Amino acid sequence: MARTYLVETYGCQMNVHDSERIAGLLDEAGHIPVKAGEQADIVVFNTCAVRENADNKLYGNLSFLAPIKKANPAMQIAVGGCLAQKDQSTILQKAPYVDVVFGTHNVGSLPILLERARIEEESQIEILESLEHFPSTLPARRFSAFTSWVSISVGCNNTCTFCIVPTLRGVEKDREPEDVLAEVKALVAQGVIEITLLGQNVNAYGVEAGRKGAFAKLLREVGAIEGLERIRFMSPHPRDFTDDVIEAMVETPNVMPHLHMPLQSGSDSILQAMRRSYRSEKYLGILDRVRTALPHAMITTDIIVGFPGETEEDFQATMELATKAQFAAAYTYKYSIRPGTPAGEMPNQVDEAVVGNRYTRLHEHLQRISLSINQSAIGSTHRVMVNEIEGRRDGDRGRITGRTEDFRLVHFEPIEGVRPGDFVDVEISEASAHYLIGKPLSLIPTRGGDAFEARNRQSSEAAPTMLGIPTVKR
Repeated sequence: MARTYLVETYGCQMNVHDSERIAGLLDEAGHIPVKAGEQADIVVFNTCAVRENADNKLYGNLSFLAPIKKANPAMQIAVGGCLAQKDQSTILQKAPYVDVVFGTHNVGSLPILLERARIEEESQIEILESLEHFPSTLPARRFSAFTSWVSISVGCNNTCTFCIVPTLRGVEKDREPEDVLAEVKALVAQGVIEITLLGQNVNAYGVEAGRKGAFAKLLREVGAIEGLERIRFMSPHPRDFTDDVIEAMVETPNVMPHLHMPLQSGSDSILQAMRRSYRSEKYLGILDRVRTALPHAMITTDIIVGFPGETEEDFQATMELATKAQFAAAYTYKYSIRPGTPAGEMPNQVDEAVVGNRYTRLHEHLQRISLSINQSAIGSTHRVMVNEIEGRRDGDRGRITGRTEDFRLVHFEPIEGVRPGDFVDVEISEASAHYLIGKPLSLIPTRGGDAFEARNRQSSEAAPTMLGIPTVKR
């Protein structure tokens, strides 16, 4: 009888993409996704090490599983990802009932390690220091029938003092452009109409190999693939962001007018302490050039509050830059010490109460900005890709949820014949800081909707909600 599995994912989109590979490997090994509400025979945690709450979440969930594992020793628990790469044997010290610990560089070994742990009745640890296979060479179970991630690089060559990712995922390794294009073409043939190009620093693509303008060229080449409706990418780094990328965004119609550009701090002294290799003036200059070329582009960002040495003056600089930048959305984080990073050794750590106060003030400030931006959309019409059709308890369809071209979330009432993966033109009537509400005007069926229907016909057990999808973004 086939064993069931569940993959729980913490962290960034790279981790989500890795979890698709983990699920694909388990499928290939003869296992099946667990049905909602049932206990899986194999539970895999794909972890993040960027922030402390990811550690707490993992060990909390492992504690929850301890009595279940004791009652059913045949159940297997595996821990992979960045935290596994960092902590290695520490995980087994805290949770000795874990069966497998594997790192970021050997995802493909998971089925073998699970089988070895079962036969030998002993925990297995395998952590490689360099990449075994590029992730996209492994099988995958995609969460969506009509959207997909495509990795163009793994690892990172930056030396940000707060970040442990380069240590855990290694130096940047780029895929050959022909391999990226081949994967995108194969996905489009399967019904995918939107792809997101992924990398720790996508716009550094090709730099190490001396291929000037490689990322902008790749955007254009991907954009020329027939049948691909939408292209997104994340995350670029301000240091490497060049005007040829802006030109490619403007001249490639299916590259969406959305830019996620991590800021981290609006203070030049803090940016220097973070080793971010740009300053606030350069950052704002990039946004100005993007908006000059793409007036309707939405900008989103990441910001860290309470980095060591951050003064009230530094914090105010971040508040002021946020006002100038007019971010449509921002993912804000309280700084937390990550062992093994230079920032973790800095003597001038900021008091937790101060960090909490600044976090609240910044969050409220950013919410006001987001609300103002979204309110300006009232009365306009946007083409929304349907992601989800939410049901109601009485059995009737409730609201439909999707994303605009500029990546804003939109809710609207049901329209006859709509499917996830279809486009709907929506007139915006209401706005909040987090989403828009609108009235559907017209339905545009797509190949993406066809792909969604085909997947549902093949197996209701393949629904994308089977696996844990993270809410935390990098």
